[in-house]
Amino acid sequence: MVEKLVTCDWVAEHGADAGVRLVEVDVDTEAYAEGHVAGAVGWNWTTELQDQRRRDILSREDVEALLGRSGIANDTHVVLYGDNNNWFAAYALWQLELYGHEKVSLMDGGRVKWLAEGRPTTTEVPEPERASYSAREADPALRAKRDDVLSAVEAGTQLVDVRSPAEFSGEIIAPPGMSETAQRGGHIPGARNIPWARAVGDDGTFRSAEDLRALYGEAGVDHGEPTIVYCRIGERSSHTWFVLRHLLGYGDVRNYDGSWTEYGSLIDVPIER
Repeated sequence: MVEKLVTCDWVAEHGADAGVRLVEVDVDTEAYAEGHVAGAVGWNWTTELQDQRRRDILSREDVEALLGRSGIANDTHVVLYGDNNNWFAAYALWQLELYGHEKVSLMDGGRVKWLAEGRPTTTEVPEPERASYSAREADPALRAKRDDVLSAVEAGTQLVDVRSPAEFSGEIIAPPGMSETAQRGGHIPGARNIPWARAVGDDGTFRSAEDLRALYGEAGVDHGEPTIVYCRIGERSSHTWFVLRHLLGYGDVRNYDGSWTEYGSLIDVPIER
């Protein structure tokens, strides 16, 4: 097993070790092209981490192809970081674990903290030797789909909406400038609104385990109960999924990656505002 959360210091010391592959994951690759941690390959969330035609996660075969061309084998320790406080890096980690890759970590604070500390970057793009990768079948225990969510609403299962209060209330459907939206505003009935940003400090690193336990506990999120997290398109909820599963040890927590763009566009489903 590897530590699921590593520091910038750890990456500076071990990023070039044999068996370690650094990956920067951003919504696109513009930031990566401007400069990245030496040795890191770049993944484009929009084009490389989802099936755009089906609006779905990657297939098993696509995961194998992506990891193989990134020089990642089944025993490689993958360390992910990215922009937007690691939203997209957390989404990549969730998807890698979904397909059975356990040796994967997040760099705490992501790209912003690395740059804020004045650490070196490069524009040189590595060309790793292609690796052979064999993924498992996707683990349904880590992912919630729309029927799971509808069943959860009926059963009263814990739901955590990690969007902003304005999105949760239905005042807005999506953050300003975001093109992918839903047909209606509001939230899934019974969901608790705990915005993802409350889990991090000013520098983008995660708050202490004590603070995180208090944050979710005081909001009524029971550690021992099954939990589903969601946002707008599944990236912010991946961040909270990481917190609950890996920093707080929740045993049964699933990411609803369809999130509000799917649920808020469904016909004849309950919505609260």
